[in-house]
Amino acid sequence: MRIGLLTEGGYPYVSGEARLWCDRLVRGLEQHEFDIYALSRSQEQEDAGWLELPPHVGLVRTAPLWTARPGTSDDGACGGALGRRARRRFAALYAELAEAVVCAPADGPGTGNGLGSGGSGEGPGVGTGGAPGEADRFANALYGLAELARDEGGLGTALSSEAAVRILERACRAPGARRAARGARVPDLLAFAGEVESALRPLSLDWYDDASAGSGGGGLGAVDLCHATSGGAAALPGLIAKRFHGVPLLVTEYGVQLRARYIAAGDAELSAPVRALLAAFHGRLAAEVYRQAAVITPGNAHARRWQERCGADRARLRTVHPGMEASRFAEVGEREEPGEPDTLVWVGRIDPSKDLISLLHAFAEVRKEEPGARLRIVGAMPTGSGSGPDSGSASGEGRGAEAYLGHCKALAAQLFPDEATGPHAMGENPVSFEELGAPEAPGLAEVYGSGSVVVLSSVVEGFPISLVEAMFCGRATVSTDVGAVVEVIGGTGLVVPPRNPRALAEACVALLRDSDRRERLGAAARARALELFTVEQNVTAFRGIYLEIVSHCPVRREAVDDAGEPRPFAHPPEAHVPGRWTAPATGGIGGAWLAGRSSGSRAPSWASAPGDSGGGREELAGVTRGGGEGDA
Repeated sequence: MRIGLLTEGGYPYVSGEARLWCDRLVRGLEQHEFDIYALSRSQEQEDAGWLELPPHVGLVRTAPLWTARPGTSDDGACGGALGRRARRRFAALYAELAEAVVCAPADGPGTGNGLGSGGSGEGPGVGTGGAPGEADRFANALYGLAELARDEGGLGTALSSEAAVRILERACRAPGARRAARGARVPDLLAFAGEVESALRPLSLDWYDDASAGSGGGGLGAVDLCHATSGGAAALPGLIAKRFHGVPLLVTEYGVQLRARYIAAGDAELSAPVRALLAAFHGRLAAEVYRQAAVITPGNAHARRWQERCGADRARLRTVHPGMEASRFAEVGEREEPGEPDTLVWVGRIDPSKDLISLLHAFAEVRKEEPGARLRIVGAMPTGSGSGPDSGSASGEGRGAEAYLGHCKALAAQLFPDEATGPHAMGENPVSFEELGAPEAPGLAEVYGSGSVVVLSSVVEGFPISLVEAMFCGRATVSTDVGAVVEVIGGTGLVVPPRNPRALAEACVALLRDSDRRERLGAAARARALELFTVEQNVTAFRGIYLEIVSHCPVRREAVDDAGEPRPFAHPPEAHVPGRWTAPATGGIGGAWLAGRSSGSRAPSWASAPGDSGGGREELAGVTRGGGEGDA
């Protein structure tokens, strides 16, 4: 089949998010053809180039989300100034969109959670917490803007125009608006309008045609399935392709995009009205993505809870753990040497969310019980640019991480003055800060293999990749109970509350003193990781999901050959038989199609008993649901 892979800030670029698992997925499903539709986040990301693509990637189209205004060159964006009639149409649709976003949520589970509202007490108003009517209004306005962009060749600068800001201002001043939105001033409205323009920029892209569907050309209308690698802007082209051409949508989220938006809004120090409006907008967009997706694949139970909270149908959720390359850790995991028995290892990104401060205080308690213990802190050291291979972050974030690293080093020097074993020996600090790739830490496998216990001290975590890597290496672990840690560990390691240095220290001391327990936990952790978190299980899961979606939601288009001529027998005759053949059986032979008839579908003529017009009777060629002579 032909898959349209939708990405934002990642694959096929060499830097950014989700690039590794996307590359492994594409290479693992070489029997399918992939078209890549990528949204880039920065000039640096585009300048770094692409990964080497496999031969079954047939098409790559890119567009930037970081430019000030949509262009008309090779970035894929279209359109100039709108005409008078189009401007009136845009004003009506944008007003409907703004009112759906600004309207205060109804009382319910979504009210009062304060997410993104700057303490206003109002939640995003999505999913179970928002009124269904407002969600429908948002969807109608969104698809109306998409149709306008298709008719006019793009929205041009309308989304960032003065008219758009005035429409937002009227919506915020209208009765029933959110409490935080009513206090929005002109700078707040300008900031919010700019964010909306960036998020809706995919509406103006020329990605949605279905020309040459049988010859490998065309756009998203020519694919059999759209696979969005995250929510938000990456999934928006999939929504439009489904709206225009009926292409089914699969959404994968290993880090919930909506949650990331909330955190980013707080880190950006935006005003309370802007945070409230952004939370509402992205919440509405997430709810629509979840509503239209044929299947949603969270990477863990933590992400799944967020998706359910934002309105995802539980019946459409399939948890698929990220696939990681286990072979590079095989040598360390299979060897009998346990590593240095008194060494603790921490591996990750230097960031305040990793809570190295608590780890250092915990290690001070460990040293009181085990004076010979050592702690290795290994990671990609920040340089202030924030554009490392795994960060995809802005320069401000890089400078913040660099300042945090300096603070951690100063605390380590204060807690652990350089110690010497004798009067003529040089003092040495028991805590070392090492950069991954340096001579003392050449690779991840060597780092994990150097210690006997791997520690994770985070206060915020999604899917703990470093923990899985340690499990591949057969190492016992001590982790804080955040994100998907408990789901990943599954009883093969020790878990303590976050921000509790004393509990972290006690768990580390318990493992340092018991080598047999470390060995048992490490063996169990390796077996669990090899069963659940390999590339092979990930690729196998998506292979089955692709077939499931396409079998349930085939795209109805005229099949043509390479010459553009109609291709006979392109669709099997079963594809034209009405009824829901995969619905649960309601009893008796033929129960599957009987279940479909309850929703208004008509049974095929050959399945009706004499005299049955196809409506109302529960018989199939003489076989009744209650049994009888047809049972033989």
